[in-house]
Amino acid sequence: MGDRVHPRCDTPPHPGAVIPAAHSKAQPLPEPAPSSYVIKVPKEQILRVPTPETERKFKEYTRRSRRRGRSCCRRCLCWFTGVVLLLSLALAATAGILYLVYRPKLPKYSVEGLSIKGFTLKPEENASPEFVVTVRAENPNKKISIDYRGGSSVEVSYSGAGLAAGSWPTFFQGPRRVDVFQSALKGSDVRLSSPIYSELEAQQRGRQVPLLIRTKVPVRIKFGVFTTWTITAKVRCTVVVDGLTENSKIVSSSCRGRVKIW
Repeated sequence: MGDRVHPRCDTPPHPGAVIPAAHSKAQPLPEPAPSSYVIKVPKEQILRVPTPETERKFKEYTRRSRRRGRSCCRRCLCWFTGVVLLLSLALAATAGILYLVYRPKLPKYSVEGLSIKGFTLKPEENASPEFVVTVRAENPNKKISIDYRGGSSVEVSYSGAGLAAGSWPTFFQGPRRVDVFQSALKGSDVRLSSPIYSELEAQQRGRQVPLLIRTKVPVRIKFGVFTTWTITAKVRCTVVVDGLTENSKIVSSSCRGRVKIW
């Protein structure tokens, strides 16, 4: 009787035992997920007209950006207007305080004398007359001084025709002070038309020749320790003389002055 083959009963391996690689079945590892994707989109889909929803959103964003720009410009304009108003109010308040404290008055001017040389009464002929004007300037203010600066201009004319020009001297005039000075005016190549000459000749015979003297002089006004910027004072004098001679006498004279602050 042949030998029996008994079934082999292997004991299960211990949980901590290491199974040789040769006896274990290799399990395939999953592939790693790609970090980027390439999507192919048809050209027709890329270049197509945007959807109504996209177009609506684009218009809405555009309106918002325009609204923001207008709002920023509006704020800047409001700030600028506010600053200008504050400065204007400050200047107005300062001017009001100075007026209440100092009570400023305009200076008074008058022409005291007028001497004329080299004026020939011949029609259509050039002349080079010379005028010497004696001016009286009075400062009636108690606490205000006037600084007459350089750059002034004086012009004497007859019936709209310029005869001579010159300037005022520079000087400082204190409160309640009167100054008398002379201003030399010269003309060059002065020619009178026949109608103006005939009118002047008739007035010369009547011993009443009206002349106009216009003056522009830059000044600075001093209120105590405060001095203004340079402003322009304008003086307009109408003088009537008995003749255009060196010893001419003034028949009547009136002057009016004003100050141009700006």
